[in-house]
Amino acid sequence: MPERPEHPPGRPAAHRGQPQGAAGQGVVRRTVVIGVLGGIASGKSYVARRLAGPDGVVLSADDLAHAALAAPGVREEVIRAFGPRVVGADGAIDRAALAAVIFRDTASRRQLEGWIHPWVRARIYVALEEARTEGRPRVVLDVPLLLENDAQHGLVRVCDHLVFIEVGAAERERRARETRGWEPGELQRREAAQLPLDEKRRRATVVVRNDGTLAELDVAIDAALAELALRP
Repeated sequence: MPERPEHPPGRPAAHRGQPQGAAGQGVVRRTVVIGVLGGIASGKSYVARRLAGPDGVVLSADDLAHAALAAPGVREEVIRAFGPRVVGADGAIDRAALAAVIFRDTASRRQLEGWIHPWVRARIYVALEEARTEGRPRVVLDVPLLLENDAQHGLVRVCDHLVFIEVGAAERERRARETRGWEPGELQRREAAQLPLDEKRRRATVVVRNDGTLAELDVAIDAALAELALRP
């Protein structure tokens, strides 16, 4: 049986379907905002897309952060701070090389976040307003540090629900090794700078298990939507 994907290919920063019965047909919907929580390699991107449904919107902070690295101003600051070692052969920022620098130096990571986070935050709020104006039924926030950085972005308070994706540490370690090429212990080292998973689980409205097959995950997501009284 196929395993559930951790990150489906070709995900855009904002996944949009075509709204059904939205403005223009006399039907006004309240947009429900869902925040996705979970550890690294827990499958947040796939779950976010399924929670949003065909008419919803997924706002991926990772995708937006990648876009920020090419934005005027941000790219120049990154190169000025970290030098040519983080520039690829094509002239774009080499994200792998940049990650190798910032995840081993707290000051460098915070410096980078100071440039990228405001850019990403502004675009998330714009996209939220667009979704509400368009009458989208759901917006799902795929923001890795949703709880940790709430003092800066304030996104938790706009969420109607928080969904935690539960996957054992050994399974997430395996996925990170196979899909990202990470060395043993890299996942734990990166998560050491985040809130404990038990705290994220405690803050969640519902929990979705993702340690089985893709079909089992889809059933769990539909059950979560039913528990939240939302249409699967």
